[in-house]
Amino acid sequence: MLWLDLEGAVNVRDVGGIPTDDGEKIARGRLLRSDNLQNLSPTDINFLVENVRLSTVVDLRSPAEVTSEGPAPLTRIDRVLHVNHSLLPEHGFAATAEALLVRRKREEERYPGDPSCAHYLGYVEHRPDSIVAALRAVNRSAGAALVHCAAGKDRTGVVVAFALTVAGARREDIIRDYAATGERLDRILDRLRRSPTYAGSIDSVPEDHHRPRAETMEAFLEQVDKRHGGVLSVLGGNGFTDDEFDALHRKLRR
Repeated sequence: MLWLDLEGAVNVRDVGGIPTDDGEKIARGRLLRSDNLQNLSPTDINFLVENVRLSTVVDLRSPAEVTSEGPAPLTRIDRVLHVNHSLLPEHGFAATAEALLVRRKREEERYPGDPSCAHYLGYVEHRPDSIVAALRAVNRSAGAALVHCAAGKDRTGVVVAFALTVAGARREDIIRDYAATGERLDRILDRLRRSPTYAGSIDSVPEDHHRPRAETMEAFLEQVDKRHGGVLSVLGGNGFTDDEFDALHRKLRR
């Protein structure tokens, strides 16, 4: 994986270079993942558009988050397509500590022992349509596609894991990519604490609870296999066609 050090985002990386099951690698410059893009500088924008050849941004935040945060700088660039596919249920995003605690309690019942894994399984159960739509946007992107949410960890982690699975990435390396966000966690949380949208929820749980653990993504993918027949079955069962599987595989490979 290749970290991209920007001035206005701290969890940005190109997933190119990740090994695949057949001994090849994911191609660089095809799929990026990131935290919130609200604070990108003019230098960041120029780098992403001119050097990375970014052409599509896939925003996984809820409509309420998008409205609260307001337009991001990249939305003013006409040559970059922006699409929004929320992974949260239609009732939307609640940032109050009380609402978050209620939601976490329900999710823990879905997969006791790992609230994050339970949360991710909720994305698959409630919003497979958004996962499929996000991957279609990556597929259709003329240049590089960037997938992001608020922290670039949970919602982004799930969509990127699905994309990498379709591309034939080794599962252990999909898990490793997910956990790599932990290297930037302090900076991610500092950014979110400065946002009125997210500040109230960040410290509602101990800081270490935000840390991405390899065991979480491993358990999530295992549960997708057991409960849904695997990543490909989830996507295929929600309208992702054989042609789309082939196209995404080709796009993310050399």
